[in-house]
Amino acid sequence: MSFLSSFMIPFLICLIFAYALTHKVDLVSAFSTGVCDGLKIVLNMFPALLLLTLTISAFRSSGALQLLSRALETPAAALGIPSPILPLTLLRPLSGSGALVVFEDILTQYGPDSMIGKIASVMMGSTETTFYTIALYCSAANIKKSRYAVPASLCADLMGFCASVLAVKLLIN
Repeated sequence: MSFLSSFMIPFLICLIFAYALTHKVDLVSAFSTGVCDGLKIVLNMFPALLLLTLTISAFRSSGALQLLSRALETPAAALGIPSPILPLTLLRPLSGSGALVVFEDILTQYGPDSMIGKIASVMMGSTETTFYTIALYCSAANIKKSRYAVPASLCADLMGFCASVLAVKLLIN
C-alpha cells in the first residue's frame, strides 16, 4: 500500500499532462488562470476571516467568555451540559483553534478518561465551527445575506452539544 500511495501524486500529474497533450490544452495559461481565480477568492474571503479572528481574540482576552460561561451555568445544567464544558460550547461555533485551546485545557485539567473529557471529545468531533464556515462560504460565493443559515446552524450546534452529553452518558459511561 505504501508503494502505491507514493506513486499516486506523480501518476495524477502525469495523467493531467497526458490529458492536456491529447486535448491540446495550454497548461501554463490554464494554471495561471486558476492561480488568479484562487487569489481573487482569497482576497474576497480575507476581510470576513480577519474580522472573525479579531472578534474571537477580543472575546477571549476581555474575560467575556468566562463571564458568559458563569451566566449560562443554570440553563446548561437544565440541558445536562456540565459547567466546565461551557467555554467549549461557546467557542466551538466561533473558532476551531479557540475551541481546540479550550478543549486542551479541559483534557489537561480533567483528563481524557473523565466524563467531562469524554463529553468534550465527542463535542469536538460532532459540532462545527459555524460562523467560520458561514463566513468562508458566504464570502467565497458572494452571498450578502445568509438569512436562515445562522439560526439553523446554531440550533444544530445546540442539538450537537446536547446529543454529545447524552451519547456519552448513555453509551460510554
